[in-house]
Amino acid sequence: VKTKKQATLHSAKLTVKKVFDNIRKLAELEGEGTVDRKTQLIAELLTSAKPVESKYIVKTILGEMRIGVGEGSMRDAITWAFFGDKTGVKYTREMNDIEVKDREVYNKYLDAVQHAYDMTNEFAVVAKAAKSRGMDGLKNIGMKVGIPIQVMLALKVDTIEEAFETVGNPAAIEFKYDGFRIQAHKDEKGNIRLFTRRLEDVTRQFPDVAEFVKKNVKGKSFIIDSEAVGYNKKNGKYLPFQSISQRIKRKYDIDKMSEDFPVELNVFDIICYEGRSVISEEFEKRRKLLERIIRQEPKKIVLSKIRIVSEKKDVEKFFKDAVNAGNEGLMFKSLKSPYKPGARVGYMIKFKHIMETLDLVIVGAEWGEGKRSKWLSSYTIACIDENGNFAEVGKASTGLKEKEEEGLSFMEMTRLLKPLIISEKGKEVRVKPKIVIEVGYEEIQKSPTYESGFALRFPRVISQRLDKGHHEASTLDYVKKLYASQKKS
Repeated sequence: VKTKKQATLHSAKLTVKKVFDNIRKLAELEGEGTVDRKTQLIAELLTSAKPVESKYIVKTILGEMRIGVGEGSMRDAITWAFFGDKTGVKYTREMNDIEVKDREVYNKYLDAVQHAYDMTNEFAVVAKAAKSRGMDGLKNIGMKVGIPIQVMLALKVDTIEEAFETVGNPAAIEFKYDGFRIQAHKDEKGNIRLFTRRLEDVTRQFPDVAEFVKKNVKGKSFIIDSEAVGYNKKNGKYLPFQSISQRIKRKYDIDKMSEDFPVELNVFDIICYEGRSVISEEFEKRRKLLERIIRQEPKKIVLSKIRIVSEKKDVEKFFKDAVNAGNEGLMFKSLKSPYKPGARVGYMIKFKHIMETLDLVIVGAEWGEGKRSKWLSSYTIACIDENGNFAEVGKASTGLKEKEEEGLSFMEMTRLLKPLIISEKGKEVRVKPKIVIEVGYEEIQKSPTYESGFALRFPRVISQRLDKGHHEASTLDYVKKLYASQKKS
């Protein structure tokens, strides 16, 4: 212990190389004694760092910089820095403003930077390519197995007619599973890596899924897109996302979790195969490729249920099949569409008959009374307005459980929110907007009580959205759209 303390307290000059080397080692360490060795590596940096350096070292290690610079700012910065002369970007110091002479040309370069980022998920790689090889460098950036890419996202529609209008007729329709996105990678050495929609590596948490992929998908290397769905071992019916969400964050008892909360991988798209990107190929061709390379094994790995339809009555029948199987609804897909990473485009559409739930951010809470007095049991929830600010739409206090074994509990939510408290007044607290929850409700009403102008009637917490960041919460525009649609019905 004495030796460890002396090593920890030793201070040396901190260099960029030292920071980089130690952080890289953190990601590589495995096996017995890992926690102690990781602690030592971090301590080496912090004992040599100045206070402000320590702050950003910790932020870097946690992966939460929170300095007000988002992906859009980085994309613009790279475009201005390396293509400013070609796009006519001019900075006016007096006005502290950026002027763009030719917006069409500027957007061409901006799209190229975005595409390169979608392929690599790494702005440093994009900036290096832009600096050294310009537009050609960006165009030639390709995806790499083992490095997650931004997933293609779906738009939402309210009617079958609108879905056909958006993706075309005929269209492919698939079950919309209530699970979580898994992007599965296999490299030429046979290594399997699993990533969530937010590009978090969850390979360790899902050894069962990694094994399904390794045994049942032909090919030396590939990237496939899929949805992991929990199911009831007794009757085989699909379970809601919340029932298996705890597996995503679990760091211990992995085998027991795999046994108690099994998942089935439903594969619906392919991004790369045998070292070749297939995202520019039509969906029909990508689906046929999946059908050739995947050996289906129910309750382990299967292809998503799919139909090619052109009639409303066929959609309605398949929708009933989806709901009866425990799914949320349907996905519509354009038969001729490419795979567009990182974008919500008209190639893929979500369709549900029921009133859409909302993904909202908890911005405040209130301590309970009686037996709930030790818990934060009422949550102020907010959407995102057009300026990127949080606009409150109500308070939710139902839907959570009093016992942890029954699902998302008041105790667990209190544990999550307490470190985020930024102010307290009586029983009410304000919290950092970090926790995203799925919220159901009876209807949306106009209300002067909240700055959004709307309030949810009888809101209830359905689940915590572990797969979504606070910036991905439902927008105020979407709330307005839902309000308008319910008035018509």
